[in-house]
Parts: sequence; structure tokens; C-alpha cells
Amino acid sequence: MIPVRGILLGLAFAFTAYLAARGLWWTEDVQNPSLVIAALLLYLPTTWLCIFWEPRLAADDPVEASVTAGVRGPTRLPVWIALLAIANAVVVPAAISMGVAADIRTEPFATWYLGGIGALMTIVMARRRPLFAWIGTAILAVLSALWMGPLDALRLGLVGSVVWVVVAQLLIRGLDRAARDTAQLAELQRVSSSWQASQLTRQRERRIQVQRALAIAGPLLTRTVSTGGRLTPEERLQARLAEGRLRDDMRGPRLLDDDVRAEVERLRRRGASVTMLDEGGLDGIDERSLALIRAELAETLRSATSDRLYIRTSPHTRVAVTVVGRSGTENGLSDEDAVDLWREIDHPGR
Repeated sequence: MIPVRGILLGLAFAFTAYLAARGLWWTEDVQNPSLVIAALLLYLPTTWLCIFWEPRLAADDPVEASVTAGVRGPTRLPVWIALLAIANAVVVPAAISMGVAADIRTEPFATWYLGGIGALMTIVMARRRPLFAWIGTAILAVLSALWMGPLDALRLGLVGSVVWVVVAQLLIRGLDRAARDTAQLAELQRVSSSWQASQLTRQRERRIQVQRALAIAGPLLTRTVSTGGRLTPEERLQARLAEGRLRDDMRGPRLLDDDVRAEVERLRRRGASVTMLDEGGLDGIDERSLALIRAELAETLRSATSDRLYIRTSPHTRVAVTVVGRSGTENGLSDEDAVDLWREIDHPGR
């Protein structure tokens, strides 16, 4: 299947070749045929260079995503090719007009350059050189008016050439705008899909937490309701431990494994207050590193004797978790002076 790009290039090639061929269909004697042929030999290579030129892309060059740019659409012409097209707009009308007699300058074989240069400037416009395209079109209008008269120039094709250039500019702008809108919509769709996936993950986590909460607190709540709140000391302890486990699962789930849970429960059973808080310091850490951090945390809790322990993740690049322990004040010391445990658990390998 022939791609659309190939079809467009083929049409541009055939159309410019047809316009140039009209310059060889002489119905009258041409006083300087070599000058006319030289103009054709300048026009055709320049036009086909503007049509087929493509930059050489290195292997690591990024490919543009726009449907109208990069290897998938018209690329920007280099300045030297655009200047060569301007030179054609100056030389070709003058060469053709000087190569034929003054009384036959309005014959089809002597006016082909109106369409030919117009087509060339349309190609330059499509190749993203609008300033050069309009300069060439203005030169064509001035020279054709000088060589054959303004009215004849307008009647024989100048208007059509200007219209081609205008349409090319409007099409390129419209396609570029459509490409930008498509890219923005694709980005919005990507963000929306990412947000939806995160919401599904959060819903799944909430369901798991609710199920865990029901498994932990359900029997105690049922017992509390059935006894009217009259619980035994052991049941009150179990309720306090269940509350602590639920808080830990909500505030610091990435800090927990079986060993850490066991040590935290042991501390609470002896009357210590344990607060855990994960503020995102462990995001992006692999499971192996998490296991090492949790093992060190469990070892720290195993030897802790404080009445109150605060376990928090750290945003520091080196420190993963900070454990602070405090005990009751003695001899009038302030609470800030009662820190009896300070442990920083580093990120593995840092």
C-alpha cells in the first residue's frame, strides 16, 4: 500500500514537471531558446530539491510526534534551499521574458512561470519557510507585472499562485494545531488513566484495610455491644492493642512486617505507647531494602525500654527511619530532656 506521503510527493513532482513542460511547448519562434532552457534547468532541480530534501537523522535523534513535522510530515527547509527558491523567483521570470519576443510574452509557453514559481513558493510554504515563500511570491508579482503588465499577470495565473500560497499556509497552521491538540488529548488521556489506576489501587487498599479492621476489631466490638461496655481487664487490653494495630496499618503500613508487629505489641502489652508514622520516606524503595530496614527496626524495638516511642520515616537521603524513645521525667527535668532512645536507620547501601 502506497503511503499518503508518497502520493503527495508524486503529485507535487508530476505537477511541477507539467508546468515546466509547458515552457517547451513552443507555438511561436523563440528568439533565445538557450535562455529559456537554462531557466527550466534551474527551476526543475530547485523545485525537486524542495520537494524531496530531508535532513539526515542520527540514530539517537528523537523523532517528532507531530503528524505534520519530523519524518512523518514536511520538515523545515534549510536556509540555503529557501534562498535558492528566491533566486528562481528572480531569475526564471526574467530569463523567460528575455528569451521570447515582447509580443508573445503572454503565450502559454511564456507564462508558465506564473504557475511554476507559484507552485515552488507553495512548496516552500509547506516546508515551513513562510517568510521566504511570501518574499518569492511578492517578487513574482512585481516581475510579472513589469514584463507582461499587471492586468495580464493577474489574468494569466498570478491570482491562482497567491491563492495556492495562502491555502498552503492555512493548511499547515491547521494541521499543526490539530497535531498539538492531539498530543494534548493523548497526554490528558495518559494522566486520566494514571489517576484512574491510582484510584483503583487506593480503593483496593481501602478494602483490604476495612477487611483487616473487621477481622481485628469485629469480635471486640461484638463483645463490647453484647456486654454493654462492661469489659474485663484482659478484654480492655485486647481492645487497646487492636486500636494500636489499626492505627499502625493506616499510618505506617510500609514499616510493618511480622517481626515489627510482634515487637510493637510486646511494648504495648507492657504499657508503652508506640506511635508509627510513614510520611512517604520509603516510597520507591525495593522490597529487599524494606526487609533490611524492618529487620533493623525490629531489633531496635526489641531492646527499647522507653515509655513512649515515636517511629517516623525520614525524608533525608541517608536516613530511612528515625526512632525516638522518651520516659517519665525525674528530678524536675523537662520532657525535652527525657529522651532515652535515639536511633537513625540508614537506607541500605548509602
